Amino acid sequence: MGKVIARRQGIGKTLVIADYNEQALRAVVDELKADGHNVIGHRVDVSSRESVSGLAAGAAELGRITQVAHTAGLSPAQAPAQAILAVDLVGVALVLEEFGNVVSSGGAGVVIASMAGHMPMELSAEQERELAGTGAEDLLALPYVQSIEYPAVAYQLSKRANHIRVRALARQWGARGARLNSISPGVVSTKMGHQELASETGAVTKAMIDGSATRRIGTSDDIAAAAAFLLGTEASYITGTDLLVDGGVVAAVRSGQLFS
Repeated sequence: MGKVIARRQGIGKTLVIADYNEQALRAVVDELKADGHNVIGHRVDVSSRESVSGLAAGAAELGRITQVAHTAGLSPAQAPAQAILAVDLVGVALVLEEFGNVVSSGGAGVVIASMAGHMPMELSAEQERELAGTGAEDLLALPYVQSIEYPAVAYQLSKRANHIRVRALARQWGARGARLNSISPGVVSTKMGHQELASETGAVTKAMIDGSATRRIGTSDDIAAAAAFLLGTEASYITGTDLLVDGGVVAAVRSGQLFS
């Protein structure tokens, strides 16, 4: 998703592409350069404030930061609970905090969350306040976060927290004249998506596709189109919210037509 968003949004701009995996980073940078884009690669560990701060500072040195797309994430089929929490929960919080300090007036950011964040999950008002306002490094110390053992629960909580964090930080970004939103994809045809389909819960994932209104898997281009809208001037009055791009899965679940 990140590569497709970068390709679509990067025409005529300086692109900073960041990844934890240096080999994957080089491959994307080389591909986009070969296609004529002006690209700089930067290795980053989104679970480390020092690393994310260095990325934000490096990007700011190149000029005005007008668009930020955060696509890093781990799914339940890819990693244990603690790794998912470190990347999907803490990583998002760190990126939003650090880039919220350097984003330019008129700029915009999008976080790729997930439709999992819209699925039923009981959180108290106090827990929501904590997920909204606790410092990024302290999120893992929250008792109900510490107690999570299952990757699927870690993923769902992290994605719900992404929605909450975006709402909470929209005013901070707004103070700089910038906007902040999230996108919640459904099942998308990416490496991660196919790993989920091939996992032990793949039958449930397949049922979500078959039971949705569109009855198809999503594409990275679907998500990139949504990102282009939210990052562009046509969305200038939209901030602090989530755009669900799931082909109708959540609608089917909430209306009792799927998994009732």
